[in-house]
Amino acid sequence: MTTPPLDSARPVRKGEEIDAAKLSAWCATHAPEVAGEITVQQFPRGFSNLTYLLSVGGRDYVLRRPPRGVKKGSAHDMSREFRILTALHARGGPVPRPVANCEDESVIGAPFYIMERVAGVILRSVPPAGVTLDAATMRGLSHAFVEALIGIHATPLDTPGIAELGHPEGYVTRQVQGWAARYERARTDDVPDMAWLARWLDEHRPAESGGALIHNDFKYDNFVLDPADLTRIIAVLDWEMTTVGDPLMDLGTSLGYWVDGDDPPELRALGLGITALPGNLSRNELWARYHARTGRALTDPVFYYVFGLFKLAVIAQQIYARFQAGLTTDERFASLGLAVRALAALGRRAVELRRIDRLG
Repeated sequence: MTTPPLDSARPVRKGEEIDAAKLSAWCATHAPEVAGEITVQQFPRGFSNLTYLLSVGGRDYVLRRPPRGVKKGSAHDMSREFRILTALHARGGPVPRPVANCEDESVIGAPFYIMERVAGVILRSVPPAGVTLDAATMRGLSHAFVEALIGIHATPLDTPGIAELGHPEGYVTRQVQGWAARYERARTDDVPDMAWLARWLDEHRPAESGGALIHNDFKYDNFVLDPADLTRIIAVLDWEMTTVGDPLMDLGTSLGYWVDGDDPPELRALGLGITALPGNLSRNELWARYHARTGRALTDPVFYYVFGLFKLAVIAQQIYARFQAGLTTDERFASLGLAVRALAALGRRAVELRRIDRLG
């Protein structure tokens, strides 16, 4: 297999620029290893917080900041994410090394933090140019996916920086009702399936399955992979939604992103289809392997999968609402209204068929 190219940055999008001179002045005092003349580029992917590549003195770093037009909350709390990275890095976890945190919005117009860049491969919606992802590679990576998720869930909850994140009691209820409320606040169009799913989820909440550190956005394109071995995860990114809660809800979120090969075309059109390549575990296999590897009794995955789809649809709706309000000009967001409808329709189909596979 050809060694794939590393994830690359591009010129900064209009309206999302950073004042490199002011940033450099701040780093001279607060992050000396990043001091010097900084070149700023932007990673074009991602739908939530903005991510930039900082190059200085032959070294690369990553800066994260919230997008314009978002209200304060844990998903856009840079200091919170920085503390999580610091705690996990101190334990030897698979995360980039955090460098510095800034709560002073006058520096670049928003709070931000800087971390070391982990050089590697990030798999997006299609394989990197010139690279064929064979079945053996995808099978190995999907196995590594499960092991890495289990490793996160096994993090001791008394770890400094983790213990104060929250409490698992009542997590399922808070999540179901909280995401329904977020949808109503961001709603722009009438999508009957979303209202139907919100009611169904609230009426079919399962008992809590326990408490664990959960990532809450665990998917292939949040991994940095070893260029020489694409089945080896060398870092996990995007910890902004991390908390303490029910691990099966975390697995359900991952299932929401996981596309099977026979899924409806409209789901694969959302750019989530790399999990559908031959060799990957199916959703059912992923669910079963997690339970087998953790020693859990196998449970019904439908609620958790439907919650994952609903949550993903709400996130898409929130971003679409910002686009509709003119708070972002990223053209990728223009079609997210269709994504909301497609995800909601699939969730309702999974409920009606009482399964998470063969939904095409």
